[in-house]
Amino acid sequence: MDTNKSLLHSRSAATGAAGRFGIRYMTVTAMLSAVAFILMFLDFSVPFMPAFIKMDLSELPALIGSFAMGPLCGVLVCLIKNVLHLFISTTGGVGELSNFILGVAFVLPAGLIYQRKKGRMSALAGSLIGAAFMGAFSVASNYFFVYPVYYNFMSEEMVLSAYQVILPSMKNILQCLVCFNMPFTFIKGLFSVAITFVVYKHLSPVLKGNR
Repeated sequence: MDTNKSLLHSRSAATGAAGRFGIRYMTVTAMLSAVAFILMFLDFSVPFMPAFIKMDLSELPALIGSFAMGPLCGVLVCLIKNVLHLFISTTGGVGELSNFILGVAFVLPAGLIYQRKKGRMSALAGSLIGAAFMGAFSVASNYFFVYPVYYNFMSEEMVLSAYQVILPSMKNILQCLVCFNMPFTFIKGLFSVAITFVVYKHLSPVLKGNR
């Protein structure tokens, strides 16, 4: 009887712990998604990019979530912030889908690498690989999907001319994406990486419920 009671108590404790983790997981994911959604509004132009391309740090909460709660949390943050943004979208959902795809390309590799071997160097390696992958993937994403849709609103010649104002030697869109968008997207990821490494140590215990 004592053994049965002990087993029941252990199962009850495990179920309670799992329930508490589930609630915390959903709470943290929702909170980080809300922060990411707000950060999408704090975008700004940069002088070395066409005016229609903005810098923002909305991947930052997703990267933090990917480290603190696992890569799926980071993916969910990317998804939720863009679903919320759909209600005020001016791109017909194309910009949001692109933002989601590139965000996942960033935070998923970072989270998976960190999850495999947790540590500061693993987090750094994972986030740098994620930023580099996001930058490289942005070329294919924009060239084959995003820009062809935008050409319905702005001609390819107009898009190309926006790049040529900055660098007249640009000959075609693919060249523009490689020379402008890829390094820009990588640098954008690096900003999130740098801020994450500054704040994560202080935020991690709070997000995980250890404080």
